[in-house]
Amino acid sequence: MTLNKDTISVFDLNGDLAKAVSLPSVFATSIRRDVIRKAVVALQSHKIQPQGRDVIAGMRTSAESVGTGRHLARVPRVKGSRSPRAGEGAIATMTVGGRSAHPPKAEKTIAKRINRKERLLAIRSAIAATAHDDIVTSRGHASSKVKELPLVVVDDVESLKDVDSVKGAFEKLGVWEDVQRAKAHRGMRAGIGKRRGRKMKRAVGPLLVVAEDKGIRRAAGNLPGVDVIRVDRLNVEMLAPGTHPGRLTVWSESALKKLQEIYG
Repeated sequence: MTLNKDTISVFDLNGDLAKAVSLPSVFATSIRRDVIRKAVVALQSHKIQPQGRDVIAGMRTSAESVGTGRHLARVPRVKGSRSPRAGEGAIATMTVGGRSAHPPKAEKTIAKRINRKERLLAIRSAIAATAHDDIVTSRGHASSKVKELPLVVVDDVESLKDVDSVKGAFEKLGVWEDVQRAKAHRGMRAGIGKRRGRKMKRAVGPLLVVAEDKGIRRAAGNLPGVDVIRVDRLNVEMLAPGTHPGRLTVWSESALKKLQEIYG
C-alpha cells in the first residue's frame, strides 16, 4: 500500500488552507507491519531492567539429608526439633518452600537487536502509515473531521504558549475530537500491574511533530494522550504505539521539510 500524490495542503491555525507544498518521498514507502512490529519490540526491550537472584539463594542453611533406613525421603531437611522449620526441605527444588530450579539470571541478554536497514525501513513505513486514512481510522483514532492526511500546519503551531491556544487550534484542525476520545478511554489496568505503579491506563491520542520546540511541548503537555516530539528525535514507537501503525499525526511545515532531509 503506497500513497499516490505529490503535493499536500498546509493549513493555518484556523483550519483554512494556506498553501500547498511538495510531499516528501518517504510517504511513498510501502507499509510493512511485520518490520514495524519487530522494531517496536526491539525498542521496548531496551527499557526492561535486568533482574536476577543471588547465586546461593536458599542454600544458606543447615539442611542435611538423614540418609536411608528411617522410612523418609532423602531430601535435605533443616536441623532442629520442636520448631516450625524442623524437618522442612530447604534446598531441594522439588519440595514446598525450596529454592527455585531455574530463577531469573542477571546476565541474561534482554535487549533485542535489529539491523540498521530494518530499523530505517520500519520508521519510514510508520511515517507513511500516518498518511492513510483507513489505517488511522482502523487504529481507533477519531479522524472524521480532519480535512486531509497527512495533516500539515504552519510553523505558528510551534510557538503556542498555553493550553487554550492548543485546544483552539486542535478544534479548528479537527483533531480535538481525538483528544476527547483519549480522555474518555481511561480505565483501570487488568492484572497485578495495578499494584506496581501503573494502576490506570489510557488511550493514545494525536502526535505533534515539530522542527523546533518554541513552547508547544509545555503548552500541550497536560492534554490527555497528546505527545510532542522533534522530528530529529522521532522513533517508531511514537508513530506506532503498541506495534500498531497509523497514529494520528500533525506535522508542522518545517518538520515536513526536515523530514525530507532526514528520511527522504
